[in-house]
Amino acid sequence: MSSATAGSPKLGPRAVTPAVETVLAFVNTRADGSGRREVFGDGNSFAAWLAEYDEFGGETVATDADAAAARELRDALVTVLLAHSGDEESLGEPLQHAERHLRRAGSLYPLATVVTAGGVELASQQAGVERVFGTVLAAVTTFAQSSDWGRVKACRNPPCHFGFFDRTRNGGGLYCSPGCGSQVSMRNYRRRQRQESQTPPQA
Repeated sequence: MSSATAGSPKLGPRAVTPAVETVLAFVNTRADGSGRREVFGDGNSFAAWLAEYDEFGGETVATDADAAAARELRDALVTVLLAHSGDEESLGEPLQHAERHLRRAGSLYPLATVVTAGGVELASQQAGVERVFGTVLAAVTTFAQSSDWGRVKACRNPPCHFGFFDRTRNGGGLYCSPGCGSQVSMRNYRRRQRQESQTPPQA
């Protein structure tokens, strides 16, 4: 699915920052069951993906274990973004598990404060794949300091779960595209129809 940042109605003035772009590039690598393939399936595919992104360090040697670690970090972030969308299945234990994983990642891939005359930023001081994960966490940390962190969401239409930045005025966007919203509406309509057809008439 394509991001709703380009097609949602009544867009507000909020812009997608480089930090949000980094987070979305990382989380939108999972297979969705409708054509999108798993980008982090093994070390070779993970390395091929990294080679396309300078912000992640460009060409990097990656193993299958690195790809598995990338999937775990990504899936934890997707769970958090689903929680931002109010997805009930991501709440409770799934969200707690994701948050625990992200805390562990924060200790494994620490960040350093880089102060210059032009400003301050967080950056990974590690190399290789560890730098990649640190860069993702730095982007999350940088943007999460704003009041708009809750607008970085994952589509509530299963199995899409595409990450997007909600630029609606009230921050109430739930789906990455109108198409996903229509699919959910139709699914709910058909479920109600089945329930009504199975309800015996009252005497």
